[in-house]
Amino acid sequence: MNVMLKTTGALLLSMGLLMLGNGLQGSLIGLRASLEGFSTQVTGLLMTGYFIGFLAGSTLTPRIMAQVGHIRVFAALASLASSIVLIHSVFIDPWLWFGMRLVSGFCVAGLFIVAESWLNDSASNATRGQLLSLYMVITTGAMACSQLLLNLADPHSFELFVLISVLVSLALLPILLSATPAPSFAAPEYMSLLQLYRSSPLGIIGCMGTGMSIGAMLGMGVIYAQQMGLPLSQISVFMGLVFIGGVALQWPIGRLSDKHDRRSVIFVVTCLAAVTSLAAVALAGVSATGQLVVAFLFGGLAFPMYSLCVAHTNDALEPRQMVAASSNLVMAFGIGAAIGPSLAAAIMGGMGPDGFFWYLGGVHTAIGLFALYRMTRRSAVPLDEQGLCVPIGTAASQVAMAMVQETTVGQADDVLTPSPRAET
Repeated sequence: MNVMLKTTGALLLSMGLLMLGNGLQGSLIGLRASLEGFSTQVTGLLMTGYFIGFLAGSTLTPRIMAQVGHIRVFAALASLASSIVLIHSVFIDPWLWFGMRLVSGFCVAGLFIVAESWLNDSASNATRGQLLSLYMVITTGAMACSQLLLNLADPHSFELFVLISVLVSLALLPILLSATPAPSFAAPEYMSLLQLYRSSPLGIIGCMGTGMSIGAMLGMGVIYAQQMGLPLSQISVFMGLVFIGGVALQWPIGRLSDKHDRRSVIFVVTCLAAVTSLAAVALAGVSATGQLVVAFLFGGLAFPMYSLCVAHTNDALEPRQMVAASSNLVMAFGIGAAIGPSLAAAIMGGMGPDGFFWYLGGVHTAIGLFALYRMTRRSAVPLDEQGLCVPIGTAASQVAMAMVQETTVGQADDVLTPSPRAET
């Protein structure tokens, strides 16, 4: 562990600082848009812009890195992300903000790809799983802590935008001053989305549905809390607990799925997320403490769904196909995340703030029904042929996804004999 931290510590520190700034930016812009009088639907569109940019950055950044190198790309994207956030405090225009959210999403996706390429290059088969878990805890934990930074200044003012810019700029220093050499980068092999769907329909639909849920929570959660009348201090705690829940329950839910039919665990977890959403509707305006408990539970149930769906997809693939599938899993999640905020905002526009959790409950109910349907169409993968569920953050790029696939293959080689499915 000490050796691993020596080689990756600077990079992990950079990503922690980056996620502090990025997490604060997402919540602040949603809150500020509401304070500036933007409609719920327009605010949802702003949040969608970030995920569209993230998808574009995930696709284009590897090509840019191949031309100019990792360090130049990281420095350029971090500088652009640091600068563009300041424009929000100067020009109050929804269409301009939408464009800036596109650019921010593009920059963050590119920064993830660069950083995760370094992580993958620094990891061995023996340490890759540990490194992924540590990376997920640091990035998700930083997102949770970033919500508390909302309390440091008035959201009407410019100070929080300056703080975001400072945090993103500081994220440059550890990685640029590190002596670790830049890694070689190879994009994952190609596997068509249709081919992957045929191999694992629930994996693809589950990833997309989870993106629709988590994208809405990240984009519109702060708007929901504000419309419910929570003070700023409780809004920050509400959003922070969503991330804390996601970290706290990732491991136990993942381990549970390793010991049972993965589809059954997906069905139970997504149904519990739907029930939690209905509980949030019942508690709305009744108990502020109850709403905070719901935030923790919903995050704890919704965030692990991504890891479960990725693991279920891997169970249906041969080892040589897993890395090739990584880009499509990221794309499926990203498409869902791009749809989620706008769709949730539209429902909130018609139903009021209660529409937020009605939407989330509907999404998870739909995933549960599809999981139940798939259980009638195909027999379960035998437990001794299931891979292991590796926790992964929802903002990971295809490089981190490839690390998950490599980790799964490595763990399977260590603890399992080759299955007939993998030999044919």
